[in-house]
Amino acid sequence: MTGDGGERGRVLTIPNLISLVRLAGVPVFLWLVLAVRTQTGDWWAVGLLLLAGFSDWLDGKIARALNQQSSLGEVLDPAADRLYIVSTIIALGVRGIIGWWLVAILAARELTLAIALLYLRRAGYGPLKVSFVGKAATLSLLYAFPLLFLGSHPSSYASVAQVFGWAFALWGTALYWWAAALYLEQTRRLLAADRASGGAAVDSARAAHHGQGG
Repeated sequence: MTGDGGERGRVLTIPNLISLVRLAGVPVFLWLVLAVRTQTGDWWAVGLLLLAGFSDWLDGKIARALNQQSSLGEVLDPAADRLYIVSTIIALGVRGIIGWWLVAILAARELTLAIALLYLRRAGYGPLKVSFVGKAATLSLLYAFPLLFLGSHPSSYASVAQVFGWAFALWGTALYWWAAALYLEQTRRLLAADRASGGAAVDSARAAHHGQGG
């Protein structure tokens, strides 16, 4: 048990390094789409988004294959996903590529989960497991955003990119809120069980959810 705790406390792992590199790409992405604002800059930003999506899949694969799951990785991985999504929807809104109504819908989802996480932490829980629906939502949005950027260009591929970009954006938004509903229901059950047992459920639930990212 002690050995497992030691392994989970590792910082220098390949998946963690990949997640850190992915996080470092966020300000570069924002610079490309908000400061450079050229078609070439957008293509570089699209490449960065695609690389981020691939690295998101890769770090999880490596963590499982090499048994390098860690507590830090459980925080870094979803944090990188959310930072890319938040920064991209803000950039799309500033550029006028999507309406602020969509920015508000996605931002409201992030705020809702942030509040739920605060309640969990107050009760002694860590972040909950990322659901399959949540991962599907993230991937759909990461597909949508590059296509929406490309659809804003005066080019022969703009119309096709817009159609597929909006399809992924709307589907991803629906999945994003579905995943939030699952997260909130899981939060409600944990807090209800905690209240019913007078706090005795925290230790057992921690053990059950240890190793899961939010």
